[in-house]
Amino acid sequence: MQQKQFIIEGSRINDIPGFYAEINRLFMTGEDWQLGNSLDGFNDLLHGGFGAIDGEEPIALVWRDMAHSREALGVATTRKYYEEKLRPELPFNRAHFQEKLAELNSGKGQTYFDILMEIIAEHPNITVVPL
Repeated sequence: MQQKQFIIEGSRINDIPGFYAEINRLFMTGEDWQLGNSLDGFNDLLHGGFGAIDGEEPIALVWRDMAHSREALGVATTRKYYEEKLRPELPFNRAHFQEKLAELNSGKGQTYFDILMEIIAEHPNITVVPL
């Protein structure tokens, strides 16, 4: 089976909404809905069955300007993401996000970029090609 190739333009990714805008540009063309800013949604997309991925087909994610994306989705962005999840009016698991924020602040936690890479790695049919 031939490998499908998608080119992520990392220079377009300056924050979390920018990442999902780029993912929607690549994978959701022709759909009448867009993927929200959701790690679970991103994982579901990679499983296939909607958008541009049919299923377990081989995929190459060519990621241009990956260093820019890594920086843009780094510690500062991730801290802001966790702090947003801890707002009192939101229904998220506060203990979980407090723990993640503490890990990040101690220098041991994953950045949002790291989490995305971990999600992609869970899909053996997908290969990331950094540029």
